[in-house]
Amino acid sequence: MDTGSIATPCYVCDEARLIRNLELLATLQKRTGCAVLLALKAFAMFSTFPLMRRYLAGTAASSLFEARLGSEEFGAQVHLCAPAYKESEFDQLLALSNHVVFNSFSQWRRFKARVEAIGRGTRCGIRVNPEHSEVDTPIYDPCASNSRLGVRRKDFEPGSLEGISGLHFHTLCGNDSDALARTLESFERKFGEFLPAMTWVNFGGGHHIARDGYDFEGLCAIIERFRERHAVEIFLEPGEGIVMDAGILVASVLDVLPNGTVILDASASAHTPDVLEMPYRPDVSGAGSPGELEYTYWLGGPTCMAGDVFGQYSFDQPLEIGSRIVFEDMAPYTMVKNTMFNGVALPGIAIREAETGGIREIRRFDYQDYRGRLS
Repeated sequence: MDTGSIATPCYVCDEARLIRNLELLATLQKRTGCAVLLALKAFAMFSTFPLMRRYLAGTAASSLFEARLGSEEFGAQVHLCAPAYKESEFDQLLALSNHVVFNSFSQWRRFKARVEAIGRGTRCGIRVNPEHSEVDTPIYDPCASNSRLGVRRKDFEPGSLEGISGLHFHTLCGNDSDALARTLESFERKFGEFLPAMTWVNFGGGHHIARDGYDFEGLCAIIERFRERHAVEIFLEPGEGIVMDAGILVASVLDVLPNGTVILDASASAHTPDVLEMPYRPDVSGAGSPGELEYTYWLGGPTCMAGDVFGQYSFDQPLEIGSRIVFEDMAPYTMVKNTMFNGVALPGIAIREAETGGIREIRRFDYQDYRGRLS
């Protein structure tokens, strides 16, 4: 991809790779009968929604704004699941959502009458916690000890299921299908006795379905066997697994310091928060590990946060002011999580069109966007 004409920093969505991922998910739905939802918490670039709704069943939302975006811009099913709902927002959420999942029985009791009064056919579910961890990073583990997410078996209320038609669990974060299989063993052991009364189950997100090497056949078999055992509709709500490798972040070198540190116009802390939260070292096009190639640098951002650093990389050629740096796999958890800390502008948003290979800028942010967040 020729990045020379792009005003940096800029997120660029690769439409061709996105289509490849979507076609894989369409195959999954056709083969297994499951429905795949886009988790908006990972990717909410709504200019791609007209394309995505050709392949996906709808969106998964966790807030009023996400539910509105899914309803207004995607225009298909909206599945809502959040730790708790605000009284002042619930009627709006109910009007926007096809499925509403409650994180506790206290929430269900609080809002059950509102669901029944409005009576628009919204299907309600309970999020359960199978207490089975597959995630190594504690802050991303929904089943960590003292988790606030989902009802544990000992707290489950079988007598409060009137009006509940589905169960929801979410235990994964970038896992393969074997992790789902182990999760289902725990889920069925703890909650299987309630499945005959259910019509649907949501397997949550965290499935790395579009990753090269993911066990796609294994996932199909898991879903098919579960449906044979329980005769329920199955929903999956991946985010990263839908847009994996379908986007980059293009940055420019602003300065090269004597200590081997490079200052970029893109920020690790503000523009790619997961780099520091996970933490992980993102891949850079054409770069190697420290010392692998001739010239090694630390790549840092433009904010005053001391730890605003992407990591250490090596290059064939020395970097200089104006050199382009391309961070790979930057579609998920970037645009939806970025900030304007330090008054640093957000990266622009562009798309590389599948037909022409040309790059079209969709959005550029300015001072008014920064000012508008403040008062």
